[in-house]
Amino acid sequence: MADEMDRIGKVERYIYERLEKKGALMFSLIDPVDYKSTEDAIRTAVGADEGGADLILMGGSIGAQGELLDYVTKEVKKKVSVPVVLFPGNIATLTKYADAVYFMSLLNARNTYWITHAQMLAAPLIRQMKIEPLPVGYVVVAPGGTVGWVGDVNLVPREKPKIAAALALAGELLGNRIIVTDVGSNPQLQGKGPVPPEMVRAVKSAISVPYVVAGGIRDEKTLKETLTSGADIVQIGTAIETATNAKERTSFFSRIIKEQGLKKLKK
Repeated sequence: MADEMDRIGKVERYIYERLEKKGALMFSLIDPVDYKSTEDAIRTAVGADEGGADLILMGGSIGAQGELLDYVTKEVKKKVSVPVVLFPGNIATLTKYADAVYFMSLLNARNTYWITHAQMLAAPLIRQMKIEPLPVGYVVVAPGGTVGWVGDVNLVPREKPKIAAALALAGELLGNRIIVTDVGSNPQLQGKGPVPPEMVRAVKSAISVPYVVAGGIRDEKTLKETLTSGADIVQIGTAIETATNAKERTSFFSRIIKEQGLKKLKK
């Protein structure tokens, strides 16, 4: 790990060091397209930072690009104390105002565009913009939501944790230094919940890199279950977006994550 740490960038080093210190982290996802106004998106990001989020993610599956992404990212970056990282829906979800980008390979996409082609197209721009690339292996689990449709994903069945674990391990062996499993936004609308606990456990047992669980985490029970099952990081978007007070809602989640992280460190 020491040799690996010598090669990684500032934001990735921050994630590793923060995990070592806290045991568990919270990433808050802001998709500016989902807000009534750009100012609402910016206020939510600031509230999430003040509430204890460890990192702010910017982006989404459709429309988070161009002037909208530039403006919101630039303003958020001015006002928060944590790294601002892009969560790209495609090669247009790039802005020089971010600190880093999830340089994602969608490991269970049917279309190879999402595995290597988009990354090839984006790589020169990322180098030109001097954004730090975070090598992320991305696995989408049923129901998949918008990302499942846009990414032409061969969704991992919820009752097949070994498939998710094998995909995650393949991602790590291919060089991804962060693994994300995601069920898409608002899985409850499709009668589903977040990534099942048994799948989280299977993925965690298969890999040695930081593991992010995303999608559908909206209450204390689900959050604790996800963390105790093995998630190193939880990625929360809708629960913060729909909150009356983003700071208070983030603080609520942050306290739970801190408690669970400390328990993990004591083991």
